[in-house]
Amino acid sequence: MRALLALPMLVCLSASATEFNTVDADHSSLVFVYRQMGVPVDGRFRKFSAQISFDPARTNAARAVIAIDLASVDTGSAEGDDAVAGKSWFDSKAFPVARFVSSAIKPLGGARYQVTGSLAIKGHTQEISAPFTFSAQAGKAAFDGSLTLRRADFAIGEGEWSDFDTVANDVQIKFHILAVARP
Repeated sequence: MRALLALPMLVCLSASATEFNTVDADHSSLVFVYRQMGVPVDGRFRKFSAQISFDPARTNAARAVIAIDLASVDTGSAEGDDAVAGKSWFDSKAFPVARFVSSAIKPLGGARYQVTGSLAIKGHTQEISAPFTFSAQAGKAAFDGSLTLRRADFAIGEGEWSDFDTVANDVQIKFHILAVARP
C-alpha cells in the first residue's frame, strides 16, 4: 500500500548521454501486493506524478520526486477503497499525498540500478532503497522494480488493524515507469 512510494524507480538509465525527464503517466503503473488472511491481494494507485532527471552518463546528478495521491487507491472494491483511504489506514483526508524524494542512484552493473531516498506516508518518513532495471529504446526509457515496505513503519493499519494476523505487515510495491527524453 505504500507502494506509492514506489516511486524510486524513476531515476536511472543505461549508457547513453540522453536525459530522461518526462514521465508518461498513461503508460506507467504503481501496484502493490499484500496478504490478507494469508491470501495475496493486489491493488494499485490510479493517480501519481513524478519529476525525474536522469542521464545514464551522470547517475550522480540523477533525481526523482514521486507524489502519490493516496485517495486514488484501487483495492478492487469501492468498500475496500473507502476503508483503506480512511483514518485507520492512509487517513487520506489528513495526509492526501505520499512522497518519495531520491537522495542517490547507484549503478549495480548491466541495466540494474538502486535508488535510495526518503518516503513520507501519513506523517512518517523512512529511508528506503529499491533495485530496478532500466531499458531504453527510441527516446523512451522503462524503469521496472519492486521493494517491500512494512506498513507499521508508516502507521498504516492502526487500532484493530495493527495486528498482522489478518493483514500482513509486509507490502510489496511494484513499479513500471515509462519516461521520455525532452529537451
